[in-house]
Amino acid sequence: MIYNDIRRKTKEIKIGNISIGGKAPIAIQSMTNTDTHDREGTLAQIKALEKIGCDIVRITVPDTDAADTIPYLKEQGVSIPIVADIHFDYRVAIKCADVGVDKIRINPGNIGDDERVRAVCEACNRKNIPIRIGVNSGSLEKEILAKYGAPTPEALCESALYHAALLEKYDFYNTVISIKASNPYGMIEANRLLAQRCDYPLHLGVTEAGSKDMGSIKSAIGIGALLCAGIGDTVRVSLTDDPTEEIHAAKKIMRALNISGQSGMDIVSCPTCGRTKIDLIPLVAEFEKRAESEGLLDIPVKVAIMGCVVNGPGEAREADVGIAGGKGEAVLIKKGEIIKKIPESDIVCTLIEEVKKFRK
Repeated sequence: MIYNDIRRKTKEIKIGNISIGGKAPIAIQSMTNTDTHDREGTLAQIKALEKIGCDIVRITVPDTDAADTIPYLKEQGVSIPIVADIHFDYRVAIKCADVGVDKIRINPGNIGDDERVRAVCEACNRKNIPIRIGVNSGSLEKEILAKYGAPTPEALCESALYHAALLEKYDFYNTVISIKASNPYGMIEANRLLAQRCDYPLHLGVTEAGSKDMGSIKSAIGIGALLCAGIGDTVRVSLTDDPTEEIHAAKKIMRALNISGQSGMDIVSCPTCGRTKIDLIPLVAEFEKRAESEGLLDIPVKVAIMGCVVNGPGEAREADVGIAGGKGEAVLIKKGEIIKKIPESDIVCTLIEEVKKFRK
């Protein structure tokens, strides 16, 4: 799939040194889970996220003292855009704009009356800082909940459009919107409705998705379904885990969809059956572990690790490099050509060395 061929047309929004929307690559985000008052801890976590390919990082800013961490982070060399997550106190949003944050995330419904929303819009307009409107199924306005009876996709979409119109009322159009729900179906439908009714860039995510395993599955369904429809400009996989795991999961979703800007290793392996004569399951696990530890997962190469001679040779022929297992051995296949037989004990090392040859 060539994502830009089907991609929804949106405004392009500048966030620090990157853009989202328009024809810009899909940006991967995460959020720190440190106390933002802990400057060193927050810096260390952001640096770890930067190192593995995080494009945008969000930090919680509960008060004006925490806002002072933002210039410290920039002074210490944080190069990716920093987003301030603001709730309840509009003055914190204004201070974040004044000290140089790259984007502000608010829910206008809990920031105060319209005059406070106006003040935030004016502060962000002065600094050309975008605002992300964040609508969640758990924080809908009482009036909208009463109208729909539940946080339905229609209710979520109406809330998002209402808040976008409120910002427009104060001449603010530098807007990104997110609608998140804890079940993928609601999140998918709400974003589809929203995509039909505005041209603002959309931030995709399944909120409160859960643990690494279940959360990654929910996010792959929700984010993946929308990306397949050409909807989405930036993504966050929310996990109850180390934030770096969110980046790994997001990259895997993008690679699975072959989205430009996130090309990398595509590993194809069979589920095994009674015909398998090599110990394939630990071989695949070891190969993935070695490839990750040696920094090879970003190499754009398709690797097939197949267990038998039925589907193995065919799948391996479609890959850049692969093996098809036999009894205690395998054949190495490159670009459809059988190269040699290798013993089972050498499979992982051989594949790792072959993959390295594709490094540009």
